[in-house]
Parts: sequence; C-alpha cells; structure tokens
Amino acid sequence: MNATQDLSFLSLVLNASLLVQLVMLLLLGLSVASWTIIFKKSFSLKAVRQDTERFERDFWSGGDLNTLLQSAQRNKDASACLERIFESGMLEFKKGNEIDGARRAMKAAYQREMDRLEANLPFLASVGSVSPYIGLLGTVWGIMHAFRGLANVQQATLASVAPGIAEALVATAIGLFAAIPAVVAYNRYSTDIDRLSMHFESFVEEFTNILQRQGARL
Repeated sequence: MNATQDLSFLSLVLNASLLVQLVMLLLLGLSVASWTIIFKKSFSLKAVRQDTERFERDFWSGGDLNTLLQSAQRNKDASACLERIFESGMLEFKKGNEIDGARRAMKAAYQREMDRLEANLPFLASVGSVSPYIGLLGTVWGIMHAFRGLANVQQATLASVAPGIAEALVATAIGLFAAIPAVVAYNRYSTDIDRLSMHFESFVEEFTNILQRQGARL
C-alpha cells in the first residue's frame, strides 16, 4: 500500500484504533443530529416570521377583533405564535373584561411560544461546546497509540509515525466540523428568536392598551 493510500481519509478512519473510531462515530452522529435541527429550525423560524408579519398586518389594518379571534381559532398552524398569544388574551378578556387577566394569559402564552421556539437550541450549544473536546480526546488517544507502536520499531522515522498521528488528527477535524456549524446556527437562531421575542412582547403591551381603551365595546 502506497503512502497516498495510507493517508487517505477513508484509510485513516478504517485503520484508526477502536476508541478513535468510536469518537469519530459519536461526532458524526452529533453532526448529523445538529444539521437536522439546523435545517428544521431554519424552516420553522422562517414560517414564524412570515405568519407574524401576516398577522400584524391584519391586526393593525383596523379589522374587527372578534373576526381576528375567529381566524386565530381556525388557524392551528405550529408557526402561528402571535395568533395564539392574541387568542389567549382575547378569550380571557371576553370572560369578564379583566385587563390583568388578559395580560397574564398573554404572558403565559408568550412563554409557551418562546419555549417552543427555543427547543433544541441547547442541543446545538452543547454540540458546539463539547465536540472539539471529544475530538481532542480521540486525537490524544490516537497520538498515544501511535507512539506506543514505536516501541516495536527499531528505528523511528516520520514515515512510521505519520499515519498514526494523521488518523488521530482526523478526530479533531471531525470535531470541528461538528462544532462550527452548530455554533454559527445557535448564534444566528438565538438572534432571530430574540427579535421575535421583542415583537411578541411589544404586541402584548400594545394589545393590552387597546383592550383598556376599547374594553367597553368588546
């Protein structure tokens, strides 16, 4: 087997020690899971932004609140976060014209929606923080394994130790491959969710003021 074959990526993975292979497999699993979350979260947040903009246009167009309530009750789409907040406040207010009750209901609905939006973000943060260390564990073990192999070699050369060190460094590379997208996605989605959170909080305050002004006619 020539040097190119020995140092090819597939060869390095297949010839790595068992622990290094297990580390690589774990990192590959974390990478696949994080990419799955990244794509799903991207689509879901895009849908939430579109539904939020649509509902705000309908709400501020001056339409009847009861009509908006009926529309919100019909729309049970997972991305209709702001509609569910509005629905919670409106239903509570209609029970007894209590502003404080409506506000508490909207705050509770707001928290539920934020919990839903933030789902799986801690996983991305964990992958981003621990993957490099998992890869480093595989690298350290692989280098130790490579140097232990030199005990059976009369004359140590770069050619004899290079495959072992190369396969160990592959673990670090895979760890970074898993960590970097997870960190980037976590930061991006956290920013997007913070912006949505400010929209929702502003709506709760503004809708509360509307209920105070128009409560007698609802």
